[in-house]
Amino acid sequence: MNITLKPEYEQFIQAQLATGRYTTIDDLIGEALALLMQQEQRLSELRHKITVGTEQIRIGQVMDGETVFAQLQEKLDRLS
Repeated sequence: MNITLKPEYEQFIQAQLATGRYTTIDDLIGEALALLMQQEQRLSELRHKITVGTEQIRIGQVMDGETVFAQLQEKLDRLS
């Protein structure tokens, strides 16, 4: 696969290679893609949680904030 990069991206890649952290462009691109995949996975999980939460609100499965924080505090107290 051949790609054309904007000059600022090429400069960034060259600067990263110059640090010695990455030995090849493939290493750098591989890490960048792994991070993008992690981000996409987190966004997918967050969207799912939002969907579940929205449905819970719709059907009335909610707690007031003070109750939630009280329960969280109890859990923290038990861990201490």
